[in-house]
This record gives sequence, C-alpha cells and structure tokens, in this order.
Amino acid sequence: MTSNIPEATAPRNDCCTRFIFDDMPVRGLHVRLEQVWQHIVGQKHYPAAIRRALGELLAAGSLLSSNLKIDGTLTIQVQGQGRLKMLVVEATSEQTCRATARWDEQSAIDDNESLRDLLGGNGVFVITLQPQDGDPWQGVVPLEGDSIAQMLINYMKRSEQLDTHISLAASDEVCGGLLVQRLPEQEIDTESWEHMVTLTQTVTAEELTTLDAHHVLYRLFHETPPRVFEPETIEFACTCSRGKVSDMLLMLGGQEVGSVVAEQGSVEIDCDFCNAQYVFDETDVNALFGMDIVSAVREENLRVQ
Repeated sequence: MTSNIPEATAPRNDCCTRFIFDDMPVRGLHVRLEQVWQHIVGQKHYPAAIRRALGELLAAGSLLSSNLKIDGTLTIQVQGQGRLKMLVVEATSEQTCRATARWDEQSAIDDNESLRDLLGGNGVFVITLQPQDGDPWQGVVPLEGDSIAQMLINYMKRSEQLDTHISLAASDEVCGGLLVQRLPEQEIDTESWEHMVTLTQTVTAEELTTLDAHHVLYRLFHETPPRVFEPETIEFACTCSRGKVSDMLLMLGGQEVGSVVAEQGSVEIDCDFCNAQYVFDETDVNALFGMDIVSAVREENLRVQ
C-alpha cells in the first residue's frame, strides 16, 4: 500500500519507510530506531562521542540494507588507528541488525570529540555484502569526510557512482536517518538534484530522532510529495551461536586452544554484539577436536621443560 503522505496515525518506531517521487527519478528511505538502539547501547558503556557515531552508523546500515535488491547480510565497518578502533554494523535483508564498537577503554574521550579525531589517521571504510546464495563482495576505501554521513556519501559516489545524499542522527534514546538517491540507469538534471539535496539538508538531528517518517517527509517535500510505502519493522538479532564459536576454535587449532584450557581450565568467548558468553571446558574441547588435546598439550609442555 502506498500514499502521498497522508495524515500519520500512531508513530511507528523501529522501522524503515520507503518513498519514491513520481515526477523525478529519485527514491528514498527513512529509518527510525528506538527499542533496537536502546538494546544495543545497553550492552556496553559507550562514551557519548562513540555512542553517537555508532548510532549514526546503525541508521546508515539499516538504510543501505533496505535498499538492496538481494537477500543477504550487509556489514559496514569504520576502522581507525586512534582511540576508536572500529565501528561495525550488520544489517540483513530480513530486517534485523546488530552493532558494536571497539575503542581504547583506558583513554579519555570527551563527549563532543569529532569522529575524525577519535579515528586518527589512515582509517578505512569497509562495506561487505554476503548474499545468501553466492560469493561475498567487499569494497574498501580510505576515510573521506568528518562524519558517518559524509563518509558514506563519498563512498557511494566513488563505488556506486549514484547521486546519493544521506542525513543521520543519534541521541541516547533514538537513532535515525534519511536517504535520497537517483534511480539507477536514469538521469536527473543538475538543478533538480541540487534542489532535492538542498531540501534534504534542511532536516535536523532533532527531527530525525523525534519525528516519524510521515512528519519528516511532509516537512521536507510537501510541495512535491512522494509516494510513501508501508513501513517495514526492524528488529535486533544477533547471529552468534555455540556452533560458530566452535568453528572459530577449530580454525585456531588444537595447540592454541588446548594450551589455553591447560593453563586456565577453559576457553571463554564473549560476543561483542550481545554479550553472550560461550564457555568450553576440557571435556568440550577434547570432544571438539576428537582427541584428548588438552592432555597432549600438557605432556608436550612437560617434555619441553
């Protein structure tokens, strides 16, 4: 069902709303996440500046994954060499997402520090697409821009060569975003696109975090209202599992895993995204490798000594 921005009923949270303009080759998406975002920030004590950047990246990931035409998982990473080491968001075609950040937790981070200062020099922006059926695709570019939105706009311009504008915002309670994009393989004159961008740029961070899609789109585009589609609900979901952790331990190898268990009594793996803890004791590890790997490591250590 579509509409040309009718009166909004009850506000919809945790959803992505598509829209398209009939009089120009431009499509768009609006996202607003509340419960999902609060669940994610409740997993760790994020400094305010990192929390804000992670919320913006989460909104961006939800926008871009909803824009995909294939089933799969989209992963967006911002990697730095400063106090902020990594921001990562995973969003799926099934409208689920998760996000986390890694940083130097011993360093001081002011509430209003810029993303560029936190990341330091020589950072990269990485987008990985893992289709449900098929080989993964990855794009890696240097960081260009002082915000998540500007980094993404530059990335889209460089990699997809599609005119795109993105606005993002995050508060302690809500993160949100707005994307407008020229339709692929269609042209739009420069003046019309610049007018579209100018209108979109007037949306404020407060509007993105406090208003639903209908109110935002009416304020921006009431003179040429787009067709608005039914919103799609977005949920938090973590894809970690004991089976995946088992596969990771097998990749590390019996010597390394067995050494940890021989020294500490078990291997403990915590999920960065949901804080789930997976514990493998000596019995678990021996069963995993199909032999008494821990005793073998102990005997080897005694022999070496």
